[in-house]
Amino acid sequence: MILDKNKIQELNGKLLSQHERQFKFVAETIPNIQDTIQKLKDFQIAIPSWALGTGGTRFGRFGGGGEPRTLEEKIEDVGLLHQLNRSSGAISLHIPWDIPQNAKDIKALADQFQLRFDAVNSNTFQDQPDQKHSYKFGSLQHVDKATRQQAIDHNIEVIKHGIELGSDSLTVWLADGSCFPGQLNFRTAFENTLQGLKEIYKALPDNWKMFVEYKAFEPNFYSMTVGDWGQSYLYSSKLGEKAYTLVDLGHHLPNANIQQIVALLLNEKKLGGFHFNDSKYGDDDLTVGSIDPYQLFLIFNELVEGMDARKMNHAKDLGWMIDASHNVKDPLEDLLQSVEAIKIAYTQALLVDTKALVAAQQNNDVAKAQEILQQAYRTDVRSIVAEARLQSGAALQPLQLFRNEKIREQLIKERGLRTMATGL
Repeated sequence: MILDKNKIQELNGKLLSQHERQFKFVAETIPNIQDTIQKLKDFQIAIPSWALGTGGTRFGRFGGGGEPRTLEEKIEDVGLLHQLNRSSGAISLHIPWDIPQNAKDIKALADQFQLRFDAVNSNTFQDQPDQKHSYKFGSLQHVDKATRQQAIDHNIEVIKHGIELGSDSLTVWLADGSCFPGQLNFRTAFENTLQGLKEIYKALPDNWKMFVEYKAFEPNFYSMTVGDWGQSYLYSSKLGEKAYTLVDLGHHLPNANIQQIVALLLNEKKLGGFHFNDSKYGDDDLTVGSIDPYQLFLIFNELVEGMDARKMNHAKDLGWMIDASHNVKDPLEDLLQSVEAIKIAYTQALLVDTKALVAAQQNNDVAKAQEILQQAYRTDVRSIVAEARLQSGAALQPLQLFRNEKIREQLIKERGLRTMATGL
């Protein structure tokens, strides 16, 4: 569905006076505020096609109704999100869940909603109905050469779909690993996987990137073939300059210092992008910023500092995507909240007094360094993020508008109460 622009203007009109007071108060304390706002307007977060339906666990899935039944409807939902916040201008497809039957028509539909296609994602962690060889014991690591070749062929097929849609990157996540000691030979699994990735890498167009994602556990609970950032870095380093590590915020053991990982990968020019979510225990796939917003800010602080040091474009030189599971929330509401949390953390990081922080670090002034970071973090930047939306033609309060217009109810009326989105 397409939201009537008058509805956005109508709500903005009611909220404008209060917004202007809040924005003026904080803007007076920030030099070059319009530069910050422009960076916010440029910064887009991709929405994965699999995140538009209700999530679930191995115990069950409780649909919320009105879920997109086709790729076309998923594009429409991302277009709606982008209309509400003007910060969700890309969609990331997962193959084979969302194979475009007619790439030209799909691309035209995305253009209609001012969307581009972000990274395409392969799937060798599930067996498909017409699949000849099972991935039960791995894909690229598998002891059977034919199974490994099947996984390689699938990834190359995904690249071809991406080329047709105008994507320029491939994300590879492997469920490969073992559940018990002795189940596999670690060195052989590593080498098999490396050889498979090399074959996939050869199929990349010159302007493409390959993102190698890692995960500490699940679905295997003794070992994962790409189990941490070090293993991913090994692969990306051996593959070549088009290969990078992709950081999923949930794919770490509890209390991991993700911000340090980010800084080191940036320093080695091997950070490719992010999958944003939050977690309390492990790979919980919760709403971004819902558990530890301070950590999210610290990660963005390293990103802004590191990218500026290398003169990188904040909006274009890394991949930004949400990867969450909306088990008990409306997926569209959850995505709106996640995008907002990302933009807030990014804004706070832009406010860090970098020169003062460097001086404090050089003087070993620990208390001063902490105060500089927390001053930026404690600044209420919500009105700045809202001002960037306002200048872009989006809603001052996207979630409020979503609820005021009863958008979920409209989607249920159009699609039905028991629709189920493709994917997990």
